[in-house]
Amino acid sequence: MSTHEPFISSQFPRSNAYHPDWILGNASGGANSIWLAEWLASVLDLKPGMHVLDLGCGRASSSIFLAREYSVKVWATDLWFSPSENLQRIRDAGVEQNVFPIHSDARSLPFAADFFDAIISIDAFPYFGTDDHYLNNLARFAKPDGVIAMAAAGFVEEIDRDVPSHLAPWLVAEPLLRSMHSSSWWRWHWEKTGIVDVQVADSLSNGCSLWLEWLKNIAPENQMELQALEADGGRYLTYNRVVARRRPNVKLEEPMVSIPSHYTRNPLLRRHS
Repeated sequence: MSTHEPFISSQFPRSNAYHPDWILGNASGGANSIWLAEWLASVLDLKPGMHVLDLGCGRASSSIFLAREYSVKVWATDLWFSPSENLQRIRDAGVEQNVFPIHSDARSLPFAADFFDAIISIDAFPYFGTDDHYLNNLARFAKPDGVIAMAAAGFVEEIDRDVPSHLAPWLVAEPLLRSMHSSSWWRWHWEKTGIVDVQVADSLSNGCSLWLEWLKNIAPENQMELQALEADGGRYLTYNRVVARRRPNVKLEEPMVSIPSHYTRNPLLRRHS
């Protein structure tokens, strides 16, 4: 394979084997999902046969990659993308016995408690995970001492008030970007719950340039984002990863889904003589 082909990088040796047409044809977001999956997996201890939830898997590229490269069993779960289409992709990749496509909202997952050895999310977690209650709901599905980990686009450091002028037009135009944060913010957000111990919270040193390269390949017409990335040069924009373990003895609250019905008829108004 020529070094001039797209998506070849010494940082991601496993990903280099995957055909650029397959990578582009399965694109579902603002990142090369198998690059981020390989980067995240490099700090995980994935063993053959482990149960892994790939939360917000998009077109299941990351799920296929994890199954092929680490021999784990992956539940490829997404709300927006068709599980039937993902099943075709999974079959074509020859991993039908190890990757299982699921259609589900991240806030209403259909799994048993303590089922997964690892829960990972590739460039999706900020869409649903900033809620203060979310980690409690998600952690129930990880085994005690199981891994919860994510890699996603974000900031090198928090932008608290004044948005840098070179980013302002793009951030204002895209409301979903308001959920992006720095790795240090995610560490704080997870650790304050007392549910997990965060082991890794860092940024990809050349994340901005990799993001820019990806966007030039999948959405060259997206000039607003391209201009923001080019102007930023890595000052604020990057890819972040966070890895934590569920504390084995922590008590997790069951989510409240309904209030038991109990109506007692009482007088509406006071009666005065």
